[in-house]
Amino acid sequence: MPRELLFSVSAKDFTVQAFCAGGPGGQHQNKTASGVRIIHKESGAVGESREHKSQHANKKAAFSRLVETAKWKLWHSQKVLTILSGKTIEQRVEEQMASANLKIEGKDPAGRWAEIENS
Repeated sequence: MPRELLFSVSAKDFTVQAFCAGGPGGQHQNKTASGVRIIHKESGAVGESREHKSQHANKKAAFSRLVETAKWKLWHSQKVLTILSGKTIEQRVEEQMASANLKIEGKDPAGRWAEIENS
């Protein structure tokens, strides 16, 4: 079964920040902006890398870390669900909270849990 592209992200969806990495690695790391921080604007997920000497390698590592964060995974699953269902989370919650979908329970005189008629 072929896969279908639901949505895509591009460079404009991210903020990429380069900075001097500092720490071990000597003078080269202290003088060049090889450290990279990538921020996904919509989800707020952040990935950062400073262990490589090259900015390119750090960008790759930072992006890999970003897509493994809980914020990114939550945003991704919500985006997919919204696209597939055609409804936002708020709309789905509103549907589920409709009085026809609610079940009210209470204890009967014998102490057992039983459904109370919803009027």
